[in-house]
Amino acid sequence: QVQLVESGGGLVQAGGSLRLSCAASGRTFSRYATGWFRQAPGKEREFVASIRWSEITSYADSVKGRFTISRDNAKNTVYLQMNSLKPDDTAVYYCAERQERRPGYDYWGQGTQVPVSS
Repeated sequence: QVQLVESGGGLVQAGGSLRLSCAASGRTFSRYATGWFRQAPGKEREFVASIRWSEITSYADSVKGRFTISRDNAKNTVYLQMNSLKPDDTAVYYCAERQERRPGYDYWGQGTQVPVSS
């Protein structure tokens, strides 16, 4: 069973940058894809970005050009570099992991808060 722990969240001003980390244990990233999701107050959880075993990345339109997902397999850690942050980016950010051959994300972290002040 994979355990995911997010870190790096915190208050940031609009226009600022922040890097989130998602450390995994229990499994390696091989044959797994990792995604970042977020849930803003009063809104449903939404997809932010993902990275597959092939290194193919995907981004929500709202964050394209501003966020970058990457991973360090040796550290079993996935990162989300967030630049040019906007107040609308304010949310609890979660990382999740799934098997490449299975639909849906099976493992979720506890989340890290990212409040973006205006």
